Formats: sequence, C-alpha cells, structure tokens
Amino acid sequence: MNSALKWKLIAGFVLVFVAGGATGVFVSATAAHHFFFGPHRHGFAAQAMKNRLQWQLRLTDEQMNKISPIIEKTGAQLEGIRGDTGKRVRDTIVEAHREISQYLTPEQQERLKQMEQRQRRWMHREQWHRNATPPAENSPAQSGPAL
Repeated sequence: MNSALKWKLIAGFVLVFVAGGATGVFVSATAAHHFFFGPHRHGFAAQAMKNRLQWQLRLTDEQMNKISPIIEKTGAQLEGIRGDTGKRVRDTIVEAHREISQYLTPEQQERLKQMEQRQRRWMHREQWHRNATPPAENSPAQSGPAL
C-alpha cells in the first residue's frame, strides 16, 4: 500500500467519523428540543414523577397508591405553570414584535408577519399532533408569535 492511498483512507475514515458525529449532534439536538419545548400530553409530568419516584425510592404498590393523588395534583399544577409560562412568553414576544415593527421598513414588516405566520402554522401542527384533531381557528396556538 503506497503512502497516497494510506492518506486517502485516513481522510475517508476521518470524514465518515465527522459526518457521524454531526449527525448524532443534529439528532440529539432535535430530540432535546422536542422534549423540552414541544408539547407534552396531559399527565406527562405526573407520570414522569411517578416513574422516577418508584424507580429511585423503590416504592411498593401500596405506597404508590397512597402518594398518587399528591403526584397527580402536583403534575396538574406543573402543567398549569408550564401553560402560564408559555402564554407569558408568547405575550412578551408579541409585545416585542409590536415595538420593533415601528422601526422596520414596510418590506421588513411583511417579513416579520410571514415569520409569525410560519410560527402559527408550526404551532398548529404541534397542536394537531398532540390532539390528533386540527385546532379551532381562534385557538391559543394561533395567537403565538414567531422568533
């Protein structure tokens, strides 16, 4: 095997390694984004808490039955907090866009509106996937802003 062929093989292996790493980072980032920022089904927080507590504390079935109402209440509260936070974020961005738009040219204002429309369509899809039915025309998901 000559020297040129060795370097080509090494370069090929390095390229495949880098491509695999880049793919792994992309897939991991996408999954993490969906997990942290995507919609969660109703009861997700409570079920996650139950699973974690049962596994880490090695709870018996009797103990799980006793603490389940507490976990369900806490999960509902956490879902409410998450919903309120999401609404506050959307309202803050809407206000920022309103303030920003006064400094934009008409063309830039149109682009901003297009960004907001894309965000609403994305949120529509997320809502549809969550409920398996399309959301109503004036749903809260439609009022969300784009970044």
